[in-house]
This record gives sequence, structure tokens and C-alpha cells, in this order.
Amino acid sequence: MTITYIHAADIHLGKTYRTSADDSERYEDFFHMLGGIVSDAIAEQVDFLLVAGDLFHTGQILPRTFARTIETLQPLKDAGIPCIAVEGNHDWIHRRDSISWMEALSQMGYIRLLRPSRSVDGGYHFDPFDPETGAGGHIEIKGMNIYGLGYIGTQAGNHVSRICEAVITENNLLLFHVGVWTYSPVEIGNMQPDEALPLADRFSYVALGHGHKPYIISTPEGRPYAFNPGAPERVNFGEEKYDKGYYLVNVDGGKYSHEHRRTSPRPMLVATINLDGAENADQALESFRNQITEILPKTDDERRPLIEVRLTGRVAFHPFELGRERLRLSLEEIGNPLHVEIKNHLSLVTRSGGEDDIKRSLSEIERDVLGELISANSSFKDRKDELVNLALAIRDQVIKGDVEGEELLGLLSREP
Repeated sequence: MTITYIHAADIHLGKTYRTSADDSERYEDFFHMLGGIVSDAIAEQVDFLLVAGDLFHTGQILPRTFARTIETLQPLKDAGIPCIAVEGNHDWIHRRDSISWMEALSQMGYIRLLRPSRSVDGGYHFDPFDPETGAGGHIEIKGMNIYGLGYIGTQAGNHVSRICEAVITENNLLLFHVGVWTYSPVEIGNMQPDEALPLADRFSYVALGHGHKPYIISTPEGRPYAFNPGAPERVNFGEEKYDKGYYLVNVDGGKYSHEHRRTSPRPMLVATINLDGAENADQALESFRNQITEILPKTDDERRPLIEVRLTGRVAFHPFELGRERLRLSLEEIGNPLHVEIKNHLSLVTRSGGEDDIKRSLSEIERDVLGELISANSSFKDRKDELVNLALAIRDQVIKGDVEGEELLGLLSREP
């Protein structure tokens, strides 16, 4: 029997930049990408579509994001093609007494959310999926047994043996939101390659998510068994280096063949601008404009790019003088970006020329200023370093525009 399916991951619906005036355009990028995958699934008449976690960018989505998700998945539902999904680390909600948006989609029939149950001794039970309740950990389609396991954190490798013990069927596929070290670019939520290897004995295909970078893992004998398609859209800066897409998989007589179908994500550029030796802010700005003009790629893509600029070098003026607003306005004039992030790593150098020259980066200056403000109140003096780190963490999250209000409150209300 022949089976065809699409394996996608890390869609991140609802992602936007709340600090940008044109956030709606970026917001739609991710729905457009999912819509393209749905259209391909229908055109190829696949048997099912897999989403290996992080369908949403955050667990606390807006109602309009839920409505747009239903609208985007509706053609797949009308075509009778199951969308089988697991939860990623971005999909989880913190209040587990509330129903998640993923669970709501499953109860409404737009996805089949797979989630195993656990025994008191920590074992796994993959109960058959119940369409009436939208719950279960295992579903069978055309003789293929599909098991689902969402994000379980940094100890995922320790759970592999219990996962394998819970599966007694043949012709198995595992949907698992986890990364594998040396392959995945993220720093958390991974397991070691040797920890993942036992999955190859129990599952013919391990459909991974997490990390946003495509990769394939093989057994020591050279048989590919675990696949991560990466995120189809560029979610974070740094992903401009990765191929973007999803897998179209064909299974014929037990033999697997896969094609990584490339997508067309929004243009993204990360540029390092060296302003070393600039005497004043105007001179630095002119150098910045000349360098960024040379770096901006020449492309026929009409979509406005996403740009991250990293400023480096030792300058003879205070780095604060080269404000983000001046740089942003220059970038808008030159490249018309949709969104800009500026990381100022300039260092201030005095003119004395001696060994005691002051060489301070903007980040050091920021820490000192915050530390002085916090230490001015004797009640907080003993916690200066902790509170400085907290203030800078909140600042970074707000600048990125990714953070939810509840997450900020969680940072502020944590125990001393």
C-alpha cells in the first residue's frame, strides 16, 4: 500500500512585531505559509499532514489568530485530509486547568492533537485517538500507526526507553517536538544522538520539530530515520542561513522516500557594520549608510525585508549619540525594511592614548547606569545584579515584540 504525507513543523502562527507600525503584514506571512502547505497537501492528495509542534507562536493567542487558523485549515478539513499535530514548547499554556487553543482545534476537528497519558510510575500510554473528545496519543491511517509526543523539555532523552516500551505495533511513525544535539541550533529542548538512536528500532520515521533548521539523522548503518523539516518561514534572525521548507514523504511497500520542498520566506538580512574610528555621530552615520547600501542584497522579491544590524568598533563619541531612531530612519530611506532590530556594540575610547584609556561598550554603560539607579534605594542594594539582569531581560523582550503581557508579569512577580 502506498502512503503519502507532508511533514511540517514550527509554523508559528500569530508571530508579529508589536513594536512595528506594519505588524499586520508580518502577521500574515505565517498564515500565507501555512495556506501554501495546505494547498500543496490538497494538490498532492496526501493521506495526512503532520505538524510537529509550534503551530502557534505563543500559547496565549488572540481570538483573531484562532479564527484565521480555522480559515486556513478549512480547505484541508473539507478535503477530508487529517491534520495530525503535537504541541511544541510555544504551544503550551501555563494554566493547565484551562483548555488550550490546540485542544480546542482538536475538539472541533481541524487537527488531531496527539498527547499520551502517563502512569503513576512515569510510563507512557498512547491511547487511541477519539474524534468525539479530540484526545488520544495514537492514530492509525492506512495501516500506519502514528504516535504523538509534544515537547517534554531538556530530559527528553531519558524518556526514550519508556516511549519505546509503550509501542507494541509495527509500521510506526513518531511525531515528536524535540531537537537533537549537533544538528539542532537551539540550546534547550534537545537530546543527544545516542539517546535518540533507540527510536530507530521502533519507528520507521521520526517526525521532529524544534530548532527551525532542516536536518536528517541516520543510524550507524546509514539508514535515515529522523527528520526535521525546519520552519517554513523565517521566525528569528539567524535563520536567513537555513533552507526553508517541509517534507513530502512517500511510502511504497515499506520503502520511504522524501523530498524537501522549498518555501519562499520573507527576505531577511543580518548585517555587521564596523564604525571603528568614527570621530562623531554624524561621521558614523555616514559610514553606516555607505556600508548598508553595499550590503543590502539586490533581489526581485518585492516583499520588504527584515533587517538586524550589529554595530561594532571603537568610536570617539558616546554610543548613545547614535540613537536607534536615527539609524532606523536611515534604513527606511535606503532599504525600506518591514522590521529593524539594532544591536549597538560600539565602545567608547578616550583620547589620552595611555594605558588607562576608557574602553566601554554600550552594554556596560547601560548596566552601570541601571546599577546606580537601583542602588540608590537601600532596600534593593543587595539585589543590584539580579535586578539589573531582570530589567535588561524585560527590555530585550519588549524590543523584540514577542512577549506576552502575562510573561512580563511573570518575570516581575518571581520570588526574590
